[in-house]
Amino acid sequence: MDSLLTAFLVFLCVFGGALVGMYIRRLLPEEHLRDDTKAVVGLSMGLIGTLTALLLAMVTSSAKETFDFEGKELRQTAINVMMLDRVLADFGPETHGIREALRSGLEKRVTLISSNTKSVVPFLPPTAEGTPYQVMTRVRQLVPQNELQRDLKSQALQLVGEILKARWVLAEETTATIPTPFLVIVVCWLTLIFSSFGLFSPRNATATAALLICATSVAGSVFLILELNTPFSGLMRVSVAPLRLALSQLGN
Repeated sequence: MDSLLTAFLVFLCVFGGALVGMYIRRLLPEEHLRDDTKAVVGLSMGLIGTLTALLLAMVTSSAKETFDFEGKELRQTAINVMMLDRVLADFGPETHGIREALRSGLEKRVTLISSNTKSVVPFLPPTAEGTPYQVMTRVRQLVPQNELQRDLKSQALQLVGEILKARWVLAEETTATIPTPFLVIVVCWLTLIFSSFGLFSPRNATATAALLICATSVAGSVFLILELNTPFSGLMRVSVAPLRLALSQLGN
């Protein structure tokens, strides 16, 4: 809910700036509200508005890429887990314990992600049963009896390596958050822009409602950016359906 609270604070700042602008309008002499003054203020705020729009577009694109990338990595992990289970099954009955550990680890992983409240993807401790580390150690201990089993062992180790790689890539991507100074500067710019709107807007319900809708839209965009940037927490999350599907296929 941090993103929702942040978006609400952004709304208060932006709409509050508009109200402050309306109040200042009452205090200024009429000469400060002439058309030439409006033109200068409009050009200045237009420049700030352009910069703000460019920054918000850039951050939105980056956050969307992060969200899509995390979902893609999670789906690829689910595929690798299912393939690993089949390779181990083809190796022989001696891998039954490894496959059970793999299933147990995936169950715990799904539970952790589903109940996660932090912005980063949760992981089981390396010493926990069923982690990729444990599975890799046990796969390495397998003793192939023929060429086919040697090939299957090599495939299994490669798949576990891919799962481990995805684990660290997910961890690295989710640690990249939007810097607080960046967000503060953008909110300050938006507040200035809305203050200029309020400064030259008429004092009636229609103008106030229009500013209210615009402020809500701006806060909504900040909320979406923050939600997309934290794919494993909040209201918008990366789906764990691929992992659940993989879990249902393990052991079959």
